[in-house]
Amino acid sequence: MGSEHIDEVSGISMTGHEWDGIKELNNPLPRWWVITFYITIAWAIGYTVVYPAWPMLTSATRGVLGYSSRRDVKNELAAAEVAKGKFVAAIQAKTVSEITADNTLREFAIAAGGAAFKVNCVQCHGSGAQGSKGFPNLNDDDWLWGGNAEQIQQTIAHGIRFASDPDTRLSEMPAFGDIITTDQIKQVGAYVASLSDPVQDTSLIERGANVFAENCAACHGENAKGNRELGAPDLTDAIWLYGSGETAIAAQVRAPRHGVMPAWIGRLGEIKVKELAVYVHSLGGGE
Repeated sequence: MGSEHIDEVSGISMTGHEWDGIKELNNPLPRWWVITFYITIAWAIGYTVVYPAWPMLTSATRGVLGYSSRRDVKNELAAAEVAKGKFVAAIQAKTVSEITADNTLREFAIAAGGAAFKVNCVQCHGSGAQGSKGFPNLNDDDWLWGGNAEQIQQTIAHGIRFASDPDTRLSEMPAFGDIITTDQIKQVGAYVASLSDPVQDTSLIERGANVFAENCAACHGENAKGNRELGAPDLTDAIWLYGSGETAIAAQVRAPRHGVMPAWIGRLGEIKVKELAVYVHSLGGGE
C-alpha cells in the first residue's frame, strides 16, 4: 500500500478514492455516532414489532399492542357526538329566539351554523357573508323580509322565489319598460337615486316623484322605505343589490332582475336551518 496512501498533513490513511484531485481520508466514524446509529436500528425494529408498521395486501401488521389510530379517532368522534347530543336536542326543542336567549346554546348554534355556512352559503354570500352584486350582504341591517331570528329562519328554510317550495318568499317587481315610457323611467330613476345620492339632472326629480307615486309607492311605500311584507326594498339607504346610480336604477326599473335562493329545509333539516339562522343573526345585522 505504501506511503502514498497516507495524508502528509494529517498523517491519516486514505481510502484511495479521488475526485478532481480531492482525496478522501479514511476517518472512522465517532464511536458515539456508531452506537447511536445501532440504537436507532434496534428501536425501529422494536417499534415495528410493537406497533402497526408493515403494509400488506389488504391491511398492515397489527403489532403486539394492537394499537389503532383509526380506532382512537373513531372513539373520539363518538364521544364528541355524545357530548353535543344534549345541545342538538335542545336546539330541536327550542325556537330560534329561545336559542339566542341562552348564551351557551347560542354559542354552540353559532359554531355549528358557521360551519354549515362555509359549506352551503359562501358560494353566493361570500366567505365573510359580505355578499356581492345580486347577492345580499348579511352583515348590514338592510333586510328585505325582516332580520329577526324567526324571519331569517323562514327565509333560509323556504328560500326566495324557489318554485318547488309552496312556502317560499315571493315578490316580483314588474318590468316597467312595458308599462311606462322611457322618459318616465329616466325620471323615476333620477328621483330614486336622489333619495340617497346627488343626481346629474335635478330637474327630473319632481317629475320622477310623480311617476314613483303612481307606479311604485304601492310596494315601496310613499316614503320609499320599502315593505317587508312584500319583500320590497328600502330605496333611501344607499344599499343596492344590483348597483347604484341613475343608470343602474333605471335598468332595474325597465327590466328587473329577480334572484332565487334555494329552500334549505329539505336538504339540511330543521336543526341545521336553526343553527344557520342563529349564525346569520349573530353577524351584526340581525335585529
